[in-house]
Amino acid sequence: MSDLRALKVKLFADGADLTGMKEMAANPMIKGFTTNPTLMRKAGVAHYKAFAHDVLAAIPDRPVSFEVFADEFADMERQALEIASWGRNVNVKIPVTNTRREFSGALIERLSKAGVHLNVTAVMTLDQVERITERLASETPAIVSVFAGRIADTGRDPMPIMAESVRVLRSRPKAELIWASPRELLNVFQADAVGCHIITATNDILKKLALVGKDLHDYSLETVEMFYRDASAAGYGIATREPA
Repeated sequence: MSDLRALKVKLFADGADLTGMKEMAANPMIKGFTTNPTLMRKAGVAHYKAFAHDVLAAIPDRPVSFEVFADEFADMERQALEIASWGRNVNVKIPVTNTRREFSGALIERLSKAGVHLNVTAVMTLDQVERITERLASETPAIVSVFAGRIADTGRDPMPIMAESVRVLRSRPKAELIWASPRELLNVFQADAVGCHIITATNDILKKLALVGKDLHDYSLETVEMFYRDASAAGYGIATREPA
């Protein structure tokens, strides 16, 4: 547990299951929440605004990110202003581009200058981080979500990109970098090592925090016991034939 207490990176829970979000909200280690339309659809959310208000009623004291879902920048802007009005703890997620690869920079700049707390999402390159940073108002808090897990899925090491992104964002002291889409608990410690401000992870990863510092000999034995127990429960056997 001493390793967990030493962490400087903030832990955010990523999901759209209200029950699961409430469960994570009961954990004081969880400092914020993120969602996206894909997670909401997977969780069976039918009414976007009603769901958001339910979440904010349950979690009024920590930042929660909700994403726009339009593809035209004018529509994104209208949605962003509406979403921002739902609560003082709301960050509005704006994708770094639309589906036509058009950079969202002008929209990011307008909203940030208007005081909207943004979470610029789906970021995967240092160039994108640099262009976003140039558009952020220095006086307005913001988050930049770099999808380190997806970068790693392509066979690239995300650590250099994340470390350099931390450096770039120093010109905007109120902006924070999220290590998004982690694949394993180790990523929490990697994010902390490079100075990342936040890591957002699904509940199944965050629940593994209980394993931090676990004795590996004990873990090995528990794994052996699990294999034996499941094989026995399944009634597995290997029949042998008598020699002729």
